[in-house]
Amino acid sequence: MLKVGELAALANLTVRTLHHYDSIGLLRPSARSDAGYRLYDRDDVARLHQIQALRVLGMGLADIGLYLDNPLDSPGALQLAVVERQLAAVDRQILEAAQMRCQLLRLRGQLLQGKAPELSDWLTTLETMTVYEHYFTKDELEQLPFFSNPEARRDWRQLVEQGTGLMRSQVPPSSSAAKSFAQRWLDAFQRDTGNNDAFVTRINMMATREQQAMQDEFGVTPELMGYVMASIGELRRDVYARYLAPEVLERMRRHQAEHGHEWPGLIAEVRAQMEQDPDARGPEARALARRWMAMFQDMVGPDPAAVEAFRRASANEPVLRMGSGIGDDMLDYLRRAMPAPPGIARSTRSA
Repeated sequence: MLKVGELAALANLTVRTLHHYDSIGLLRPSARSDAGYRLYDRDDVARLHQIQALRVLGMGLADIGLYLDNPLDSPGALQLAVVERQLAAVDRQILEAAQMRCQLLRLRGQLLQGKAPELSDWLTTLETMTVYEHYFTKDELEQLPFFSNPEARRDWRQLVEQGTGLMRSQVPPSSSAAKSFAQRWLDAFQRDTGNNDAFVTRINMMATREQQAMQDEFGVTPELMGYVMASIGELRRDVYARYLAPEVLERMRRHQAEHGHEWPGLIAEVRAQMEQDPDARGPEARALARRWMAMFQDMVGPDPAAVEAFRRASANEPVLRMGSGIGDDMLDYLRRAMPAPPGIARSTRSA
């Protein structure tokens, strides 16, 4: 029997892809070792061969699972599903090609005028080609509506236009209009990442690191992103105000101004460590848990009453949990890495 890493290497796939196939029921390992490692037998390898063959034909993962488990059911529906997926892929390729064409035309214009394009222009062209592949596998991209669904992309462009209009009209983030916009932004973000906390984490990191690519593709400038985050912050503070004392809210506001930018990177580090050390036994996991607790206590403070109020707010108010990438799996991991006093780790969900 093969361990997951061995099978991934032989099949030229990533371990993450095989983990995903397991999580959606497409390819379950036939056994697990005493230590909990996935083990694949001959039948599993044969099924993986079928999956890869159907992927080459353009069939999506959901359709492959349906076909392999019910090969004689609804052949017309399956064929239609394949065509629909292929159309979506073609639409995405057309959009990407159009973006690449614009960038290449810009470079050509500079060269025809005898100008030497800046290094940043060449790098932008390369980023346009590869930015998504830095963060997601091909299979994962198919699961992201904002990437694979042209209608979802149109919705995002409308949201960007709305936010840009509010910002240019100098509508304050604390206004009801801005907070209503913030709620629509969070709803769309949650929907178009498939409510997948791991995807949310990577999108947040991409938005932080690939600002030029986000601006080229969706028109999301750093200024607009700052306005969006400020509006979301005001929306959430209104909710927290129903649970937390004014001095705790002020402490949270100060923490957000000084350290808010550190949370996406820390969340991404924890998510990556969860893949490398699922049992949270290594020193890296313990170090991340200590950093997490230090950040949380800086934000909320050590008062048990404030911690409990924060926990209740996070449990009762979905808006506080949206868009962060922090899920129950991550909190459980942090607890295992470094057990915390009751109520502390559970209450950090919406940081």
